[in-house]
Amino acid sequence: MDALDSAILLQLQQDGRLSNQDLAARVGLTPAPCLRRVRRLEADGVITGYAAIVDPAAFERGLEVIIHADLVAKNLGTVAAFEERVAAMDEVVELRRMFGIPDYFIRVQVADLAAYERWLTTQLMGDPAIARVDSRITMKLIKTGHH
Repeated sequence: MDALDSAILLQLQQDGRLSNQDLAARVGLTPAPCLRRVRRLEADGVITGYAAIVDPAAFERGLEVIIHADLVAKNLGTVAAFEERVAAMDEVVELRRMFGIPDYFIRVQVADLAAYERWLTTQLMGDPAIARVDSRITMKLIKTGHH
């Protein structure tokens, strides 16, 4: 990967809907070589996809909660089963196994506090693998990974 590839990636991260012609102009290439580079970056797995960034409130997911969760046991069976169950939950939009404490970082999106309380008590806290849950609700969103 060279400086032109990096410039292409930066432009596509800022606006994934750029036409090839506009992208080429922004990085100083003609359209054909620019398109070849984009296709190569896709084929090599550097560009893994394109997505629309949607306001969660538009589909009744306006409350986002970050959860730190610890498991009762850390054996392979417990961990694998827990991850499979939680990853399958529609409310869970991000699930990370962490080094150290907490064991898991879970990001959920639900309609409101009542929906979160129902989900937390019936779904997550009902899981036999859970030892401890700590919920974090955002006061103000200042910056996200997308522009």
